Amino acid sequence: MEDNEAKAENLGTVSLETGESQEAKSPPRESPKKKSKAIIEGLKKNLEEQRQLAQNHYEKFLRACAELENYKKRVEREKADGLKYANEGLIGDLLPFIDNLERAVEHGSSEKNDNTTALIEGLKLTLKDLIRVLGNYGLAPIESVGRPFDPNLHEAMMQVEREDHEPRTIVQEFQKGYRIKDRLLRPARVSVAMGPESREGERAEEEA
Repeated sequence: MEDNEAKAENLGTVSLETGESQEAKSPPRESPKKKSKAIIEGLKKNLEEQRQLAQNHYEKFLRACAELENYKKRVEREKADGLKYANEGLIGDLLPFIDNLERAVEHGSSEKNDNTTALIEGLKLTLKDLIRVLGNYGLAPIESVGRPFDPNLHEAMMQVEREDHEPRTIVQEFQKGYRIKDRLLRPARVSVAMGPESREGERAEEEA
């Protein structure tokens, strides 16, 4: 009996010791308070990262707005300068003709100069070169004399009865017309031929 009781006591001791050792090996459970704190810390960290990212994006947006505003100001300034000095190239090309005309006037005004033929020839060359230079900028004279009257290009100042011209043909040019590229700059002022029939019709209308 004593041996059995001793064995039972020993078994009880072993089981208790085993139970204690098992409890020592199992991981301790984290308290809800600790877990909540960890979640809050994680959210704070994530919020700070997002705030920093938003700040970076906002700074980039401000820089882009400033660059766009500077670009608009630069374009407006270049546009204003372009309009202000749009004729700079043309005027620069016309300066030699001003010089030639001034020299011609000075030469023609001289008391010692009686050679008007040379003066006229010089003026003709200057005029020819002037028309050539303006042609580089799109200026083109309108051909009129001997051509059919076109109300889009010509302005009739008078009608004349001419048997050697077809009716509605331009007989004389009072002022030359010009186009700049495809646009009419100034119509040519002309006189237009009319046939005997047209003249008789006008007389009948006048008599009526």
